Amino acid sequence: MTGEKDIRTLLALTHPVLRQGEYVYVLWPYGRPLVPGIEAAVREAEGLTVVLPRDEADRLALRYDFVAAWITLQVHSSLEAIGLTAAVSAALTDARISCNVLAGFHHDHLLIPVADADRALEILHELAAASTDKPAPQLILRNEQPADRPAIVELTAAAFSVSPVTGLPVDGEPAEVGLLKQLFDCEEYLPEFSIVAEQNGEVVGHVISTRGWVGDLGLLGLGPIGVVPRLQRHGIGSALIQETVSRANAAGERGIALLGRPDYYSRFGFVPSVSLGIEPPQAECGDAFQFLPLAVWPGGIHGTFRYAGPFERL
Repeated sequence: MTGEKDIRTLLALTHPVLRQGEYVYVLWPYGRPLVPGIEAAVREAEGLTVVLPRDEADRLALRYDFVAAWITLQVHSSLEAIGLTAAVSAALTDARISCNVLAGFHHDHLLIPVADADRALEILHELAAASTDKPAPQLILRNEQPADRPAIVELTAAAFSVSPVTGLPVDGEPAEVGLLKQLFDCEEYLPEFSIVAEQNGEVVGHVISTRGWVGDLGLLGLGPIGVVPRLQRHGIGSALIQETVSRANAAGERGIALLGRPDYYSRFGFVPSVSLGIEPPQAECGDAFQFLPLAVWPGGIHGTFRYAGPFERL
């Protein structure tokens, strides 16, 4: 297959994908046999530099300083193409994100600081969108309908095919799929809080919030939330959360609880639930169990959050 050379086409077709795990640069000990797991190597006069997973470097007791996330640009660029690396590096430089580029036969690969991974993906998606003549498709947020459910189940299975906890592929059907099916049919199901994201007639995202409680106070328990993998980090998940918050405030709901990454959900105003006196359903949830007090939050609430029945049966 011949690689693409036109820079505008390359940028428009660039599809950045984040590999699982963390990676490090290591100066390989002189004379030591190479081992499986090395992802890249460069021979220099000073020695052999290798890139390998961080946990493998730790296992081998090898020293490193820079810990990276690995992003692959899923466009087949020719090795003779001019400008792709420069454009990508410039965009990341403008955002003050360092970038180390590895060129493969089929793709370019970026090693960037782990903490900057999400922001780097957003910048690369924006760069691709700015390089296409096609207008961005409109995102429609609407109530879920029964006819949507097969598509919702399919996208949820795809979205959770890799465990967000372990980073490893899930064996069999993800637990979130079975949970979602039960939530659709449980007493705590709230149709106005089962929200679909649609683009060009395709269901590309979904979020559900069901009735939960602290004591006798009714609250919302958000989740699962899923976006088709090819459109993750395109703002669809953020739009679904913001729509949920807007609807909840309009309906006079008191607050929303969820289990997720604090570094992501804090941007929407979520805080560790214990800071508001709300204990997670399981103590091991820790700060990952978060809460957003809404406009009519009464305050002074203390107790353990209870999810809808299907969560209790997980």
